[in-house]
Amino acid sequence: MQREKFGSRLGFILISAGCAIGLGNVYRFPILTGGYGGGFFVLIYIAFLLLLGLPIMTAELTVGRASQRSIASSFDVLEKPGQKWHWMKYMGIAGNYLLMMFYTTISSWMFIYFGKYLTGSILTAQTVPELGDVFGATVTNTPLIIIMTFVVIILCFGICSLGLQKGVERITKVMMILLFALMIGLAIYSCTLKGGLEGLKFYLIPSVENLQKAGAWTVISAAMGQAFFSLSIGIGSIAIFGSYISKEKRLLGEAATIISLDTSVALISGLIVFPACFAYAGGVNADPGTVGASFLFTTLSSIFNAMAQPIGQIVGILFFLFMIFAALSTVIAVFENIMSFWLELTKFNRVKAAIINIVLMCVLSLPCILGFTVWSGFAWGPGGSKGIMDLEDFIISNNLLPLGSLCYVLFCTYNKHGWGWSNFMTEVNTGKGVAFPKWLRVYVKYVLPLIILIVWVQGWVTMF
Repeated sequence: MQREKFGSRLGFILISAGCAIGLGNVYRFPILTGGYGGGFFVLIYIAFLLLLGLPIMTAELTVGRASQRSIASSFDVLEKPGQKWHWMKYMGIAGNYLLMMFYTTISSWMFIYFGKYLTGSILTAQTVPELGDVFGATVTNTPLIIIMTFVVIILCFGICSLGLQKGVERITKVMMILLFALMIGLAIYSCTLKGGLEGLKFYLIPSVENLQKAGAWTVISAAMGQAFFSLSIGIGSIAIFGSYISKEKRLLGEAATIISLDTSVALISGLIVFPACFAYAGGVNADPGTVGASFLFTTLSSIFNAMAQPIGQIVGILFFLFMIFAALSTVIAVFENIMSFWLELTKFNRVKAAIINIVLMCVLSLPCILGFTVWSGFAWGPGGSKGIMDLEDFIISNNLLPLGSLCYVLFCTYNKHGWGWSNFMTEVNTGKGVAFPKWLRVYVKYVLPLIILIVWVQGWVTMF
């Protein structure tokens, strides 16, 4: 079977960025920025994107393009005889499914809250505690969550079943363009709010005092973790799009473009959140110790509801609409990776693979959904404060992503025991554009793996 290709470079860039751009860019980044000193956190975060994210994403794209396969068979194609890198496929396949086991449920919440603002039913709740009760009632409405999660799964696999160009590329390009348009519009509005200037100062002007309050190492550690986890690297969800592109462009520049778009969404989200927090909530009340999606449905919703109506309702509608686009762009991208597993490992066509995975994904999403009700007794972590969704997130975010990234880096840099630096450099620098520097070899081979291990260990330390 001839491998599908993107219809345009724009399609590749937007879809790859859509995979990296997710809900964490919008709620996790502002919370951490607010809790860890504002402007200095942003600077350190961007620095680690360059130090960590850029070389790892480049390596993953390179493996994808060189093999013309997904993670399900890319290492089989490139590894030397007798090597065991193909075992990586099991971690990658598991990681993609595990990510979607809870991400589809969170995506369903976005649809539900979009409906709440569209109808205006949520506007009567004004305070954070009241909105906390609304959120609790929503996530424990098991029939509604199951229906909406299944809708997300069917919709996104349905798009993937149409094909790479006719389905994934066509739909995602429209969603990503609308996402950026909505975010820029909301950011402009938020920055014009009375009192919003103080929020911009906190966000954009580094403060030594704020850095000292948060603790320099704490800020560095948090920024390192956020930079790493915001890009969805390590489980082949980016490599698959490398396998769909031609050799006309060198891959360092492509990775830089994707990371730039991903980072711009995080930065624009700060332009929405911080002026609004200072205008309507008296400042930043983010708690970095309890980073969670509920921030969207309590703190931010209270800000929307405190605005003069119907302006607050309109802002809420637009905000959750762009959240839907952010969520679905990631789901579609990961589902496309899952589809590619089946197309490579079986003789199924897209429609048959989509039907099988719709059923499979619906079943796999149930533990997360039921974890808020009938299985809420399952508890782990410090003081038994974590549930099923937290466990799924911890396995993927704090383990599979960093360990998978480590595998990509080692595979591309070790000549005897991996694919090798010379093969990597030949592939990554094929085409036109910015070349991957040869002098980075020592950093990528020795220093970068050490940083990845620090991120992995830090994830366990932070959790427990």
